[in-house]
Amino acid sequence: MKAGEDKLVQRIVKALAPEGGPWLPLGVGDDAALLTPRRGYDTILTCDWFLEGTHFLPGKHPADSIGWKCLARALSDIAAMGGEPRCFLLSLALPGKLALKEKGRGTGWLDEFLDGLRRAARRFRCMLAGGDTTQRREILINVTVVGEVLAGRAVLRSGAKAGDRIFVSGTLGEAELGLQKLRQGARVSPRNDRALRKHLYPEPRLPLGQWLADRKLAGSMMDLSDGLSSDLPRLCAASAVGARIHVAQIPSPKVPLSASRRFDALSLALNGGDDYELLFTVSANNAPRIPHSFQGIALTEIGEVTREQRVVMAQQDGTTKPLLPRGWDPFRK
Repeated sequence: MKAGEDKLVQRIVKALAPEGGPWLPLGVGDDAALLTPRRGYDTILTCDWFLEGTHFLPGKHPADSIGWKCLARALSDIAAMGGEPRCFLLSLALPGKLALKEKGRGTGWLDEFLDGLRRAARRFRCMLAGGDTTQRREILINVTVVGEVLAGRAVLRSGAKAGDRIFVSGTLGEAELGLQKLRQGARVSPRNDRALRKHLYPEPRLPLGQWLADRKLAGSMMDLSDGLSSDLPRLCAASAVGARIHVAQIPSPKVPLSASRRFDALSLALNGGDDYELLFTVSANNAPRIPHSFQGIALTEIGEVTREQRVVMAQQDGTTKPLLPRGWDPFRK
């Protein structure tokens, strides 16, 4: 068993080719890594599970997208604080057969998984520093990311104030639409389908988060991983405020006419998870400084922060109703 695990670790290290640096004097190869924080920076720590049957579906999700997404979703937490990623730890449990190359093929599941993970690590400049491996009947992945942000510049959920404007990046609900297409056996290439691409290969908004933090524009911020209807109340609770959002201003996905009976665009935008966009608040004075887009990503004002500690939606007819949290909740029955 030990020899097999050693070979597995060697394949992971070879695939990800981790390199040290002045802030990571010791990476993979010892009992633990050594990290030297930069002077004048705070360290950000976050971790994320990615589980077979819960976060991805065997036989539906390509192995390389699982590798990409397990890191990208964890990096979204770094983006939400305005930070910059440095390195990550990978804990991987998988069936022994998946660690083997398939007969008659050049690569197997593990090679494809590591290829997606390697591309994400290079794309977002976050190197492997260590981790752990074991064998299990189903695939369990845990990623821990270390990031940095200038001391005192981290953007928290708790900084929203009454009168602030509420913004979101991107289009909400696209990833959920992509998941539903995947469940229904979509054969369209992610390259040609925006919703599938966003679900399978999400892009954490790291440059946007850093831009907002560096310029002290965002008073509060978090990433949208569970859906706007669930995440916005969390930000409001942390800041002891409420919110009023406008239905007409929420950036919803374009649902194909053939699927319009099955999918409601507004419901997808409010309750769909996995978007990994940024939700942030900006003071009324600074709101005009927020552009309509940042590096090709739309930035949309969707409402305002209120003193009354409840979250409501303003309808197009002027009436309001409570925003019920109907996003992703692993403990909901």
